[in-house]
Amino acid sequence: MPKMKTHKSSQKRFSISKSGNIKRSKAYKSHILTKKTTKRKRNLRKSTTVSAAETSRIKVLLPYS
Repeated sequence: MPKMKTHKSSQKRFSISKSGNIKRSKAYKSHILTKKTTKRKRNLRKSTTVSAAETSRIKVLLPYS
């Protein structure tokens, strides 16, 4: 059986923690930042985990991680 290919754009967006959760970065931090409050921008810096419904889908895209 041939090797499975990793979905490269997903590999750049997601990383897997040691406990097996999938980490992602938050959206809405790239432009139009003047109208967003400092508190909101600061909270957008933090990474968060992917929901349980999406976890199984992403694990298919990242077979070797």
